[in-house]
Amino acid sequence: MRTIHIDEIRDTVARLCWEACYYLPPDVLAGFKKAEQTEASPLGKSILNQLLENAVLAAAENMPYCHDTGLAVVYVEVGQDVHIVGGAYLDAVQAGVRKGYQEGYLRKSVVGDPLLRVNTNDNTPAVVHTEIVPGDQIKITVLPKGGGSENMSAMKFLLLRPCMNTELFV
Repeated sequence: MRTIHIDEIRDTVARLCWEACYYLPPDVLAGFKKAEQTEASPLGKSILNQLLENAVLAAAENMPYCHDTGLAVVYVEVGQDVHIVGGAYLDAVQAGVRKGYQEGYLRKSVVGDPLLRVNTNDNTPAVVHTEIVPGDQIKITVLPKGGGSENMSAMKFLLLRPCMNTELFV
């Protein structure tokens, strides 16, 4: 059994928030380069070059690649032989997002309630997906989900009659 303190989870999530916003993955950069080489349109080539230049600048200056640093989506694979100590696991993940967005100077644009539309000012709550896997390690992936196309969207609710919920506790 391996013991992992929540501070390590918090600090790792914070660091991954920065890295996800500052550095484009190598396969994405390679895709931009390949597209630029085969692009026929001068305007298309120019835009692809700007994307590549922006990626280089963001990485060199440790600054976000895009102003929309998104909603943090955190994927966590927790080994079944891991014992987490020092507090609650989900609280540590949320604290990591809070720390990452604050200390990384990332745009905080999450609202706590979709109807009230009040900014939480710390980009929490993050969406957290957890899977229990074999082993004694924790694997954390942070993927900021930008809201660009959703900025001007509208939300409507279809009210249905209430149904009975059944929960099974094992």
